[in-house]
Amino acid sequence: MQERRVLSIQSHVVRGYVGNKSAVFPLQVLGFEVDSINSVQFSNHTGYAHWKGQVLTAEELNVLYEGIKLNNVHHYDYILTGYSRDTSFLETVVDIIKELKAANPGLVYVCDPVLGDQGAMYVPENLLPIYKTMVVPLADILTPNQFEAELLTGRTIKTAADAVQVMDLLHDMGPETVVLTSTDLLSKRGGRFLVALGSQKIKKPDGTRVSQKIWMDIPKVDAVFVGTGDLFAAMLLAWTHHHPTDLKVRTTVCSTFQHRSSCCTVSETAGPGKKPSPALLELRMIQSKADIENPAIVVQAEVLETSLH
Repeated sequence: MQERRVLSIQSHVVRGYVGNKSAVFPLQVLGFEVDSINSVQFSNHTGYAHWKGQVLTAEELNVLYEGIKLNNVHHYDYILTGYSRDTSFLETVVDIIKELKAANPGLVYVCDPVLGDQGAMYVPENLLPIYKTMVVPLADILTPNQFEAELLTGRTIKTAADAVQVMDLLHDMGPETVVLTSTDLLSKRGGRFLVALGSQKIKKPDGTRVSQKIWMDIPKVDAVFVGTGDLFAAMLLAWTHHHPTDLKVRTTVCSTFQHRSSCCTVSETAGPGKKPSPALLELRMIQSKADIENPAIVVQAEVLETSLH
């Protein structure tokens, strides 16, 4: 089997499943060789009452990358990036991506632009212009939530038409595939469902371009999880390898596994009527291994439109 190599640059926690710990395991289960660099190293995610740790600097990132290059093992098929807290670190990530793309024009960069959620940023605000001007233009696949998409485009999403417009604006910035992993839009199936949307633009060998937009109604789970966005981006990377031109299939599988891993987690929490602690709401990744390998589909993506340009 041809080796599929991924460089994943994300956060790391000692306890729990976010960042690299949420992304690396499913990628490995699905047959990918993953080299991981930690943008931060924390005791646990910041949803806990207390956390301690370190933020990797640009200089430290350069040292790690230089060591990889000296051994001539810096050849990748995919790059995956997520949480970062330091501007110079993020700028160095951009330089690395440019270098790796120059060496392999077929390399696919999956960017989860971790900026915030529900109206609040949880990274320094000075990272936003770097994402806008340097990071997003390099991305092939972009997976923001609604709040992050609004920050990147300066547009507010209140309707499905707004969401489509925002995805088109993000396409104009560079990425061929955009998935709004969660929105506040009302599902046609009622309040028990979360709405996600996706858009892909593909250039065919004859030069024509095909675009497809999809809508997903995802059953809600009555809990707040950390790490599901990292998990979704990793699964989307994996299924892009198998179905590069079929966004409906990719998002169906990824959303299904995200939902099933959340359900697996809830089933092991404190019980009815009790509010589970952050520790109890850590994703049950190992217990979900069978679903990574063979997900039973519970989410069906609906094609909103397909057009030829």
